Amino acid sequence: MSENNTKIKKIHPSRILFEDNHILVVNKLAGELVQGDSTEDITLLEECKAYIKDKYNKPGAVYLAVVHRIDRPTSGVIIYARTSKAAARLTEQFKNREIDKTYWAVVRQLPEEDEGTLVHYLKKNPKNNRSHASRQEKSGYKKAVMHYRLAAHGDRYVLLEVNLETGRHHQIRAQLSAIGSPIKGDLKYGFERSNDDGSISLHARKVSFTHPVKKEPVVVTAPVPNDHLWKHFEKFMSGK
Repeated sequence: MSENNTKIKKIHPSRILFEDNHILVVNKLAGELVQGDSTEDITLLEECKAYIKDKYNKPGAVYLAVVHRIDRPTSGVIIYARTSKAAARLTEQFKNREIDKTYWAVVRQLPEEDEGTLVHYLKKNPKNNRSHASRQEKSGYKKAVMHYRLAAHGDRYVLLEVNLETGRHHQIRAQLSAIGSPIKGDLKYGFERSNDDGSISLHARKVSFTHPVKKEPVVVTAPVPNDHLWKHFEKFMSGK
């Protein structure tokens, strides 16, 4: 899609979580695309470029690079690189698993243990854009490791805090489904009904990384979606 498309609006400044000359960190809303796909829908990348172009009165094309992704129905922290140097260094950090990512996932069915490590082997099926999880190592499957803990209780749902050791396709969704705890709203992985807004209740809550140029630690936290259940859990967690 062209950057000059008149339908593209700049991202609202309230959603900017961190910004300097090298990186832009934003709070992605559920349903937004991190970057373009076959749908040709307007992307968060394009809206961020429009924001930079307007704020800094930049002539010509704006450089902004994608260094990682989260699924379209997921919300939370996304890091974009504003320079090629930052893009290369952040990509290397992701590749070397030097960036810590914390997710919040809302489920109905509690895992057997309140805290633990899940190890599966995942294989992506491109036909239905779904990953199959196996307990046993198989040819063509990639090892997936995630750590979780029970963080909060609600009346009908619980909040799990998840940290990824690997970054596989739909990893959290597939692994939680494999243990009988599919994420609220995630029809693709076995939850019985969708959320009203088409989201799934998975939020990229926090990222911690080393600034690609300044070499200083950066920790960014994304507010939860404007939803009563999410707000309940956020309030509970802030009071702990």
